[in-house]
Amino acid sequence: MLTKQHIDIVKSTSTIIEQGGSTITEHFYARMFRENPELKHIFNMSNQHTGRQKVALFEAILAYAKNIDNLSALKAAVERIANKHTSFHIQAAHYDIVGHHLIETFRELLGADFTPDIEDAWTTAYGVLADIFINREADIYQENANKIGGWKGKRAFRLASKTAESSLVTSFVFMPVDEQAVADFRPGQYLGIEISSEQFEHTEIRQYSLSDKPNGKSYRISVKRELGEHQGKVSNYLHDELNEGDVVDLHAPVGDFYFADKQSPVVLISAGVGVTPMQSMLEFKSDIKYPHPVTYLHACENVQQHSFAMRTAALCEQNKWTHHTWFREVEANTLQQNQSVGLIDFAHIELPKQTGHFYLCGPVGFMKFAKTELEKLGVCSSRIHYEVFGPHAQL
Repeated sequence: MLTKQHIDIVKSTSTIIEQGGSTITEHFYARMFRENPELKHIFNMSNQHTGRQKVALFEAILAYAKNIDNLSALKAAVERIANKHTSFHIQAAHYDIVGHHLIETFRELLGADFTPDIEDAWTTAYGVLADIFINREADIYQENANKIGGWKGKRAFRLASKTAESSLVTSFVFMPVDEQAVADFRPGQYLGIEISSEQFEHTEIRQYSLSDKPNGKSYRISVKRELGEHQGKVSNYLHDELNEGDVVDLHAPVGDFYFADKQSPVVLISAGVGVTPMQSMLEFKSDIKYPHPVTYLHACENVQQHSFAMRTAALCEQNKWTHHTWFREVEANTLQQNQSVGLIDFAHIELPKQTGHFYLCGPVGFMKFAKTELEKLGVCSSRIHYEVFGPHAQL
């Protein structure tokens, strides 16, 4: 049981964690992977190399320590993380392992300063947090298993088709090997894809947004080929190695970012491959003949990287929805109607500032810009919903 003394100790020692910064999380992960290397088949090791996961864990621990007496403030973060955990098929036993290495990390780094009272407080506090996640994740697993066409854990799917959407993005349609129904999902959610290959040292699990409306028969994801310094091993594998007829394991669709029908105007704002959940929302709204205004705003590097361009235009024109695209670079005199160069100019677009709900997806820098500009125009932050790829970041 978490007592007031436990709470006071955890809050008072949160400054130690803050001062320790990445040293704590680096020590923690090195220790855990050394003693429990099997977890490398669950954790995204690419995020370990870039440091993104370490930063995310540090911020999560610090947020918990500072809000331990006000856990309702963490409700949104818990929901987001719990959904992500189920796409990795995280189990209760994994929390025991993480908790053990967290406490031992504190002991090894703090030495004599890690007193029995501090150890007891943090052990108890971690147990409370673990139980919150375990219970919520158990509910999500059960909800997905109870759906028509639902399942728990991984399920074999065959690649039915593979279609290039732009110079960097390819769509993959998967159908279940058992030829049974597949569960519906909320437009904007993602699924987990599990890849085991001789090319990889470990099993790799990634999450990709679903890019089509639910149909009960198949799932479509649209994946950007990640190039540059940190090439995406899974995205490149999907583009180069996965062929029609090949089988992969999928984890059921989840995610706390999705279109919620508030019977109000909707604005979909994306950049780059952030277009994928927006495409799902757009297809769904068209299918149900959504009776309220929809505005679709997209930004990308150039025409060659403009995914779903023709389909988006067709859906918007068919439903008399507003749509516009901005390119960072474009050849002279090639712009078409509803296209511009530069950043999205929110101030000169007619937007439902007081009544609309705004959905953002794309690089973190882009979403920070969009959120700031919308709030300057008077859009309430509670009406701005966003999705971040990989370890979560606050805008």
